Amino acid sequence: MLDWKQEISDVNARLKELGSRTPDTLKGAALLGVAGARTNHLDARTRELIALAVAVTTRCDGCIAAHAAQAVKLGIGDEEIAEALGVAINLNAGAALVYSSHALDAVDRLKQAKEGELHA
Repeated sequence: MLDWKQEISDVNARLKELGSRTPDTLKGAALLGVAGARTNHLDARTRELIALAVAVTTRCDGCIAAHAAQAVKLGIGDEEIAEALGVAINLNAGAALVYSSHALDAVDRLKQAKEGELHA
């Protein structure tokens, strides 16, 4: 399994580089990222559960890392995450099943890292 904190760091570094070359592209993507929060039809927890499930179906490790970290930050429970991943599995069968193990690993490792920071 990946080092999920490192995955976040690596992706962010490359996106910073991309942003220096095409800033409007990054601004547009960032705007998409906050659009749902502005309408507020779904709460942040629901949006993150959907994002994590979609990250699994699109097989995006960087997305899994980012949304698993946000799920941990929001205190989303393991059962809620499992149910959202169940929806992804239902829609994407085998590939989603395998990538759900990535999402579970990311959440567990990021929780451990958070606990380690609290005890440091």
